Amino acid sequence: MTEISKEYAAALFMLAEETGLAEEFSRSLDIMEDAFVQNPELVEYLAAPTIPKQERTQALQEIFGDLVQEHLLSFAQLLCEKGHIRSFVTCAREFREMLQRRQNIASARVVSAVELTEAEQLEIKKKLEAASGHSVLLECRLDPSLIAGLVIYMDGKVMDGSLRHRLRELKEVMDE
Repeated sequence: MTEISKEYAAALFMLAEETGLAEEFSRSLDIMEDAFVQNPELVEYLAAPTIPKQERTQALQEIFGDLVQEHLLSFAQLLCEKGHIRSFVTCAREFREMLQRRQNIASARVVSAVELTEAEQLEIKKKLEAASGHSVLLECRLDPSLIAGLVIYMDGKVMDGSLRHRLRELKEVMDE
């Protein structure tokens, strides 16, 4: 994440805390982020220096005016005016991370070689919650190249229990 994204997200988070609208901000961020991810041409239009700023900020008003919280609309317009609208998605993600930390929630991404059952996901979630002392939002993905096992990404740490990793370690030992 860029430093500028973190600064804008921190300012937005402070405003959310002051106004008591953190959850509403988060919902509005979701709406706008989905629109920007689904329509990359919209972001390119909003970032185009050849289009007057007023026209770009008016476009944001027309698209999102009735859909999102007014502070979020102003936030997006500010990013547009300052030439940082391409940072919106990273700002939104940083905001969500700040909100989760405040709510004592951790995010964990589990990458496995095969599809995990609901029971396996629940067991992993329980173990991560016990180890971290936080509630955990679990995101599961598949990566057949792991061969077997799984890799867990949480709190800036990587726990690699994949067969691919173990084979790589074995090769390193044999190469010595």
